[in-house]
Amino acid sequence: MENSKDPLHGKTLEFILTELQTYFGWEGLAEKININCFKSNPSIKSSLTFLRKTPWARNKVEHLYTYMLRKRK
Repeated sequence: MENSKDPLHGKTLEFILTELQTYFGWEGLAEKININCFKSNPSIKSSLTFLRKTPWARNKVEHLYTYMLRKRK
């Protein structure tokens, strides 16, 4: 069995978003990534809908998650 060095391996977008929201809060997320789904009436469900349809935004969320993991260590 291989161990992936990719911190995103095996993580769902919902898991990543929930972790980020817990760590930064909605305001913190909106400061880090300037998108309306984090600023205007944010929820996990509405954010997931947007991020699944918007590759550039999902990419920013994934990058922020890897940054957060490095900061936690």
